[in-house]
Amino acid sequence: MSAPASAPASAAAAPHPAPAKPSAKGPAHEHILLGRPSNNLTMGIVGLANVGKSTFFNVLTNSSVRAENFPFCTIDPSTARAQVPDERWEFLCEKCQPQRRIPAFLQVTDIAGLIRGAASGQGLGNAFLSNIQAVDGIFHLVRSFDDEEITHVEGNVDPCRDLDIVSQELRLKDIEVLEKKREPLERLLNRANDKTKKAEFECINKCLAMLQEGRDVRFGDWDSKEVEFVNSFTLLTAKPVVFLVNLSSADYVRKRNRWLAPIKQWVDSHCPGETLIPFSAPFETEWQAMTPEARTAFTAEHPGVTSILPKIILTGYNALSLIHFFTAGADEVKCWTVRRHSKAPRAAGVIHTDFERGFICAEVMSYEDFHQHGSEQEVRAAGKYMTKGKEYEVLDGDILLFKFNAPQQGKKK
Repeated sequence: MSAPASAPASAAAAPHPAPAKPSAKGPAHEHILLGRPSNNLTMGIVGLANVGKSTFFNVLTNSSVRAENFPFCTIDPSTARAQVPDERWEFLCEKCQPQRRIPAFLQVTDIAGLIRGAASGQGLGNAFLSNIQAVDGIFHLVRSFDDEEITHVEGNVDPCRDLDIVSQELRLKDIEVLEKKREPLERLLNRANDKTKKAEFECINKCLAMLQEGRDVRFGDWDSKEVEFVNSFTLLTAKPVVFLVNLSSADYVRKRNRWLAPIKQWVDSHCPGETLIPFSAPFETEWQAMTPEARTAFTAEHPGVTSILPKIILTGYNALSLIHFFTAGADEVKCWTVRRHSKAPRAAGVIHTDFERGFICAEVMSYEDFHQHGSEQEVRAAGKYMTKGKEYEVLDGDILLFKFNAPQQGKKK
């Protein structure tokens, strides 16, 4: 799979769910997504104080931030990376035996815990909410374990109540942001009939109506123009959410907890279609400390019980609508992250901006075809190797060879 000097060779991606259907109001081909149009996106860990956020962050990213038993142990956010699991990347590394092996990563930020009233400035209030505004997706972590040595800011463990508190604080902050935007627009529209400003004003009112009804903005039915406005508002409730339930080690191993059914009912009712993953930060800490032999012995005694972190990482990656491709050869197998529905020139630009500016075409084969036939030559022989232009939408599992015109060098005077 070697490439000419003008372009790296190939690309493959981690699995992800089927793409979301576009709004009925928008053209089917646009695939406009909520959020920043970037491949450098971050998941933030959000929840009440003392629910296990920093412990989770440490095991997820192999970090060592403070995780103490008192509210606001975390004040300044910490950001680190977690490797995205991908068996296909491992296969290509085995196939190519490269000198350098660079996987895809998910950026994760540990954010200070909030308390009831954060939207009005209680606790770390505005600092907490501005840190959430800076990330692109949310791991909403809720506590579902009893421990007398770990205080709960509400006095007792009640995950559904905690979910209500966090969700309400995010909506209240969004309402505040939108009302501040709405007032000057309303004054402007009273003086002049600006169609663009009027459309923005109507979008703000639509968002406010949803939030005041207790619905998050990400569940709205938005057309392409509305998506542009919503993205410019940088709303907290527009961000994708993955719900994580932090269990005790014992409950995780025996796969039972009295709060799981009520939590699932809450998620299904308030956030239909979003993912709920039970895990245990204490178990993951213990698992990381085990030797390979100890893990083998443990799984023999407890069939099906293992680390859930790979699933959490991949779910967060997918929630941000990220996929990845990679260059592959004897020198290096490297993953490159792009947003789902990216066209070939944008994917090429992730490698180098010259690739995007001078894009000619992309030669394409799927990872599945390469795996089945064993080499690029055999894929060609099977008629599965394709040439695509600027409008080609890079698909999960593509292997790509980009061709481009190198920029002209200026003449020396």
